[in-house]
Amino acid sequence: MDKLKALARRKEMLSIAALVLLLLFNVFFTPGFFSLELKEGHFYGSLIDILKRGAPLMFMAIGMTFVIATGSTDISVGSVAAIAGAVAAQMIGGDFSAEAGSAAASLTPLPLAIAAALVVATLCGVWNGFLVSRLGIQALIATLMLQVAGRGIAQLITRGNVITMYYKPFFEFGTGYFLGFPICIYVVLAVALAAYLFSKKTSYGLFLESSGSNRSSSRYAGIKVQTMIWVAFAISGLMAGIAGVLIASEVKAADANTAGLNYELDAILAVVLGGNSMKGGRFSLPGSLIGALLVQALTTTIYMKGVPAQTILVFKASVVIIVGIIQTTDYKKLLGRFAKKQASGNFEVGK
Repeated sequence: MDKLKALARRKEMLSIAALVLLLLFNVFFTPGFFSLELKEGHFYGSLIDILKRGAPLMFMAIGMTFVIATGSTDISVGSVAAIAGAVAAQMIGGDFSAEAGSAAASLTPLPLAIAAALVVATLCGVWNGFLVSRLGIQALIATLMLQVAGRGIAQLITRGNVITMYYKPFFEFGTGYFLGFPICIYVVLAVALAAYLFSKKTSYGLFLESSGSNRSSSRYAGIKVQTMIWVAFAISGLMAGIAGVLIASEVKAADANTAGLNYELDAILAVVLGGNSMKGGRFSLPGSLIGALLVQALTTTIYMKGVPAQTILVFKASVVIIVGIIQTTDYKKLLGRFAKKQASGNFEVGK
């Protein structure tokens, strides 16, 4: 019984319950939502689409978790993803060959092109970390700078054009399958496992939680709080870079205007839905991944129900409002006070 109570108190339980309720809704009101079809050795269906479409968001949610654990936020991840995709596309390039049906080769060796894109994305995160940790600029303002400028940087890299790629090996990351499931899912699991082990098996995770909970006490304890914040933003940049490369691989092109657009909002929402507090402190990477799946499942459900695409942000905003209210201490105190006065039969609004 005690173990069940402890399990029920875990941060991830609220997001798991919400995901289960959403899936149950689709069982009764969305015909064919759980149907899976095997074609040419690949599984197809709404559940596979949720995993595949949600992969970039899960990468960003991993990085955002580290940043939010410091009590900060990063609203530049969408632009960083666009920069990473633009760098990869510019280095891969390739001209269409009518004979071969695709480009004969990449302009740059594929591992080098991907590595360059990820290094640039990580440097963007390092820049954000420098502004926040060293110069003392508020995270919202510091990352807003790169959010705005990042799109311009991506457009400079692509020269204002949509770069279409024809190099098939690059597409395997975003469109390839292994054992019937998208390759990107295996990459997400590998990266998530590495991030989880890094946060739990090294001192960084403990120091990060301490820095987010109380920066002053952490400094007195000898923890280099600035370094913790700097590393968190660097990880966020790297994760956004992986997401940007995945997006470019999936659509086979780099579009500086639309790649990663509004992903920063979804990433923050996923982390919060995963039970992580915007105030910082203790964090849960599994919860953030579940939150990302919840956001993507909600988006897929809305599309399948025929709801206009322009209203999706309204639904997401409603979820943010509800979760934000639930997470506030005043709400919990008010709910407790309401329950006590109802029990005594003497409840009056305002008392």
